[in-house]
Amino acid sequence: MTAHTPTIMIQGTGSNVGKSVLVAGLCRLFTRQGLRVRPFKPQNMSNNAAAVEGGEIGRAQALQARAARVAPNVHMNPVLLKPETDRRSQIIVQGQRFGQLDAASYRSRESLLPFVIDSFTRLGDGADLIVVEGAGSPAETNLRAGDIANMGFAHAARVPVILVGDIDRGGVIASLVGTHAVLDSNDRALIRAFLINKFRGDARLFDEGARTIEDMTGWNALGIVPWFPAAHKLPAEDAIDIASTGQSDCGLKIAVPILPRIANFDDLDPLKLDSSVALTMVPPGSPLPGDTDLVILPGSKATIADLAFLRAQGWDIDIKAHVRRGGHVLGLCGGYQMLGRAIADPHGVEGKPEQVEGLGLLDVETYLAADKTVRTVRALHKASGTPLSAYEIHMGRTDGPDTSRAPFALDGCPEGASSADGRILGTYLHGLFSADEFRSAFLRSLRPELSFDDLRYEVEVERTLDALADHLEQHLDAQRILDIARTGL
Repeated sequence: MTAHTPTIMIQGTGSNVGKSVLVAGLCRLFTRQGLRVRPFKPQNMSNNAAAVEGGEIGRAQALQARAARVAPNVHMNPVLLKPETDRRSQIIVQGQRFGQLDAASYRSRESLLPFVIDSFTRLGDGADLIVVEGAGSPAETNLRAGDIANMGFAHAARVPVILVGDIDRGGVIASLVGTHAVLDSNDRALIRAFLINKFRGDARLFDEGARTIEDMTGWNALGIVPWFPAAHKLPAEDAIDIASTGQSDCGLKIAVPILPRIANFDDLDPLKLDSSVALTMVPPGSPLPGDTDLVILPGSKATIADLAFLRAQGWDIDIKAHVRRGGHVLGLCGGYQMLGRAIADPHGVEGKPEQVEGLGLLDVETYLAADKTVRTVRALHKASGTPLSAYEIHMGRTDGPDTSRAPFALDGCPEGASSADGRILGTYLHGLFSADEFRSAFLRSLRPELSFDDLRYEVEVERTLDALADHLEQHLDAQRILDIARTGL
């Protein structure tokens, strides 16, 4: 197959080298030049998903679409793997739940390549440029057979590759030269250039290093991209990027336990940027802080397993002590399910068929079923009267007496649940805190005596994308990238 639309693929020497952010920046950079740009990632593995027209895709591709100033759609990420355990993932194909993939059948991904090529072809209609993001590293040659995420896709779609090395983690010369060494000649021939990402200090100090890489690989350097401090203002792609923020002795204190299968954790991104909030991400082995104002139980891809983990950490005890002290709790999606009296999984949606006891903080019960709800919604926060946009991605339904005090309304219908005293809330809605008016009203209701930030979250994301495009334009040879895309293979 020949790529009819000019296309460039960004691959990395490893995970978390900055591919997602680079693709977002390039999308905004070339869009500002008047090109019709589309982001694409053949296969993603993430529990941080976005609800878009037609289903769900990785959150990073939704951000990249925003950077390109186009509506996201399912063809921008045709295969999404959502880990449920260390050995099993749910497969989303072109936005819809397709089945499950376990470690033993990992190589069967190749059967998904026709869907990937179909989406890639559809995406090219009406586009001037497609910027593709790889996954992990092409140097993992043990995974090459059946690959659809890196070189397997690049070969099938006839797409040239730029390889990214992360100098911040050290060993960037070895990682780039080593990748060249382990790739076979056919894969190696697809790489047309390399770039260095996350440099700190005087880039001239790496001139000799860049020449070494060029001499040993035959690839040309496209530039050295300095560290971009504002990257933390963009929605995080991986749970590894979650960090605590703010000062523990001031502001409203929010604690979030880090669950093994935490999902849609970009719900927390606006709170990370709000200077009036001290957000503490609590790692395993640490107790929930005793002076917390609000505990947020985040979304989960494996609610029952994460609930068992929460109990094993003793966080259930901490949460109930927090409630006795007059604290507030908000459960989001899987966290909402945990707050109820019971979670029933009679069909083994998450594993073996079973029913488990919940935390008992809300008088509701959850029934898990194979049908999946994926949609964007307009909601109303009843207490403040503020409208907001949100989305749902969940399997199962939750009912019980406390749903009669639902904190939200969707088209006049109640959504979520609340305890009688209003201090325990649960909802299936994601993206709540991105709505400035709701976020401000909700936080003020918890601590009305405090002064709160007037953060305009969506405006801040836009400013950051523009600043990222400026950053890349200054430090990369953007014209050379376009030339490679237009020349092809």
